[in-house]
Amino acid sequence: MDPISLVHLDDELTPTREAASRMLASHPSHFSLPQPFYNDARVFALDMQEIFAKEWLFAGLTCEIPTKGNYLTLEIGENPVILVRGSEGKVHGFHNVCRHRGSRLCVHERGKVAKLVCPYHQWTYELDGRLLFAGSDMGKDFDLSAHGLKPIHVRTAGGYIFISLAEQPPAIDDFLVTLEHYLEPYDMANVKIAVESNIVENANWKLVLENNRECYHCNGAHPELLNSLQEFDDTDDPRATPAYKALVARKQSEWDAQQVPWQLERFGKRNRLTRTPLLDGVVSMTMDGKPGCNKLMGRITSADMGSLRILHLPNSWNHFMGDHAVVFRVLPLGPQQTLVTTKWLVHKDAVEEVDYQPHEIRKVWDATNDEDRRLVEENQRGINSVAYQPGPYSETAEFGVIDFIDWYRERMLENLGNTAPHLQVVQRG
Repeated sequence: MDPISLVHLDDELTPTREAASRMLASHPSHFSLPQPFYNDARVFALDMQEIFAKEWLFAGLTCEIPTKGNYLTLEIGENPVILVRGSEGKVHGFHNVCRHRGSRLCVHERGKVAKLVCPYHQWTYELDGRLLFAGSDMGKDFDLSAHGLKPIHVRTAGGYIFISLAEQPPAIDDFLVTLEHYLEPYDMANVKIAVESNIVENANWKLVLENNRECYHCNGAHPELLNSLQEFDDTDDPRATPAYKALVARKQSEWDAQQVPWQLERFGKRNRLTRTPLLDGVVSMTMDGKPGCNKLMGRITSADMGSLRILHLPNSWNHFMGDHAVVFRVLPLGPQQTLVTTKWLVHKDAVEEVDYQPHEIRKVWDATNDEDRRLVEENQRGINSVAYQPGPYSETAEFGVIDFIDWYRERMLENLGNTAPHLQVVQRG
């Protein structure tokens, strides 16, 4: 038998890649996507390879791993990942895969360790990924230095942790600098998670994002949210009324006086940041519109800060108010299943049941998340029908959805065009 060799094999997804490229290249931007992009397992596999394995993803918050040895884990499709705080405060990211026989190293969502120890055969790694111990049974010539954990790209800014599994991820520095500037007033080194929820929505991840990117459905679906939220994104919103624009001008003057940034910033269609007022007289996304936490965040001196809205495609949207923040993360689980994680942040010195009531601070978004879950699940059921065909978006009420779909099309087409053939080990005989 000839020695094992590496040969190029046809990728089993090649026909899907070619079909997806053709459909995306000819698809009109103001229409929803063809059916396979919402329910087909092969297209979902492409999404995971070409979007979630190549773009920058929001993974978590630095406050979740505050000191050396703190770690958190997440799953990017079939790729388990670990983020750990190492020496000198550095956040490291690795594939959560032992270099011995591939077992997951950390099996819990979060924790604290002195070293990273594989539970299978106790291979032991330093927090920077170096293999320290593999046991005497590996032989005296075994090279520890050749078997460190495989790293992933990690960037932090404004208390956020972003990761990329790509060999060469896209540029993100411009957004990170701006994110740091916009979150400076919140002193993100001194926040904590007050409440966290995880819900599984039986719908494709793109339907979850599409639903978030418009408020066309809000009047008929979100009574709790509309106690506080303006349905306009900013004064560029084509639906913005004169009364809303006047409120915006007044609030922007107040925010200027506090030296708090509010300007609309866009980074292509991937990222946008803007501070916009809540309803006049409302200061927080709570059931009564009053502060959900008595201790304000960072250097904020007024609860009436509107909402700093932050979008990061493909998997996060956020609302920062004066008293607390709500952070969302989306992770696909399957062609028609998506995990939505919501975290409510408060000042780290805020005392539970004294400064804030956990069950109260979460009410609005618990209700809204459940309402959105039902909406996207019904959307998915309809799309699965033989009667489905792409429908037109509203250029005014759904411009955010149009932007998202345009971004998705652009990134998929570019990434598909740069995809190298997969390699597989085969036996020559």
